[in-house]
Amino acid sequence: ARFEEGLKVMERLWSEPEVTLTGRFLQLERATMGLKPVQRPHPPIWFGGNHPDALRRAVRLGQGFIGAGSQPTERYASQVATVRAELEARHQEGFRIAKRVYLALDDDAGRARQRLTEVLGIIYPRLSADEALSFTVHGPPDACVEGLQAVADAGAELIVLNPLFDELEQMERLAAEVLPRLTGASRRG
Repeated sequence: ARFEEGLKVMERLWSEPEVTLTGRFLQLERATMGLKPVQRPHPPIWFGGNHPDALRRAVRLGQGFIGAGSQPTERYASQVATVRAELEARHQEGFRIAKRVYLALDDDAGRARQRLTEVLGIIYPRLSADEALSFTVHGPPDACVEGLQAVADAGAELIVLNPLFDELEQMERLAAEVLPRLTGASRRG
């Protein structure tokens, strides 16, 4: 309830010159926000989440869902199924579905795994190396095409590529050697 009230306050501050409100958690008297977003009435609101209630809330309150980079593709596919069922039940259109993907494009798959393990060990110190690698796409171009295609086939209309090292080099290689090879669902968005 606190989250939903805060979201409504943000939307009003983004779109109204002045906001007065007595809510359950927040009270505002002629509150203003100096710089308004360019998008009207406000920027699209995207949600993440794991629990089915959070996924349904994303559909009810937002314009998009983005799966966490720390989730394996199989778990993401089940989340997408929940989101799509809710969208269908509400006859809702225009909602976007995305996934963040940690990746390492490297012709040496072992080196890619090692470097990912090092960085992900800092980000997710409680995970084992195998757990951390389970949600990444890594290796030579063929392996990256396969992994990203699986994410697209799981329902991602937009894939947020998140290399964790040598970003510029990897993005250039992804653009030249991987992205042109993706097919079907992965070419949406």
